[in-house]
Amino acid sequence: MSPIKLNMNEIPYLPPQRVIEAAQKGLSNLNRYADPEDLELLRKLIADYSKVPIEHVVVSAGSNLLLKEIIHMFSKGRSVIITNPSFFPAIQCVKQYATKLTRIQLVPPGFNLNLDFIINELNESSLVIIDNPDNPTGKILLDKGVVKTIIENKNVLLVVDEAYFEFSGITCADMVKRYPNLAVVRTLDKSFGLAGARVGYLLAGKIFLDAFSTFYASLPQSSLYAAIEALKDHRYVKKNIELTIKERERVSKELEEIGFQVYPSSTNFLLIRTGIPDIGSELKDRDVLILDLSTQWLQGFVRVSIGTPKENDIFLSSIREVLKV
Repeated sequence: MSPIKLNMNEIPYLPPQRVIEAAQKGLSNLNRYADPEDLELLRKLIADYSKVPIEHVVVSAGSNLLLKEIIHMFSKGRSVIITNPSFFPAIQCVKQYATKLTRIQLVPPGFNLNLDFIINELNESSLVIIDNPDNPTGKILLDKGVVKTIIENKNVLLVVDEAYFEFSGITCADMVKRYPNLAVVRTLDKSFGLAGARVGYLLAGKIFLDAFSTFYASLPQSSLYAAIEALKDHRYVKKNIELTIKERERVSKELEEIGFQVYPSSTNFLLIRTGIPDIGSELKDRDVLILDLSTQWLQGFVRVSIGTPKENDIFLSSIREVLKV
């Protein structure tokens, strides 16, 4: 039996058959590079979906690559400001390139963003990177008012990672037209169910657009065709979100009834605080994978992705087995 993967924040539902068939069509052209016209069509579909002009859209093989490119381009000679905890691969990249790294602590139980602290740090040229909603807390950290307060400081470049935008419904994407120092990074990995395709995109203000003017990402044919088909009719995404939120609330309620502290989430995962030592290992022994944050952040915190109802039932049953309740 394959382990139940609740550690990667993936959607457990396959995309529609038409999207799978589009990916298969792409595989039949493995000997060919992607057609520039297809890449342009994908940019147009993303622009329409995001409600921004197409000239503000940059497509990439995954949002991770975009974040790494931004950090590589803009961190030298700047102070880089990130939240802690935050998207962990991005932190490793910042450590490699940044002249100065400042971490803003998100402190439990509220995990509130200390805006005054950020503003005080913007006396020098700064690159600010914030997940919204945050990973792994699941909390919405920014609204348009906060974004405006940050980017009206001319010393700052702000990057907002909106990987979980479809679950929260909160975005500042429409602001990139007005503010050249703002960029929004998104992905089709999550609500679109295309994690295996690795398609990300940047909605960029002019400063970022100029930096990416020579950036060219040629997507694999299968990823390109799948993304185009998914965006042509993305009504299935709403169903994915509804199923996930329904299950998220059910799992949260049952965990609280067992005695866990579960934090509110605007994503497809839950942040949980537990006093069970090595809970990750205990669940792994039962073929259930979660993300134990003890080595990366604080003791006693784990992140659990929301799976199918059956997967979630097995997770909850395994938890009760560990607790012997």
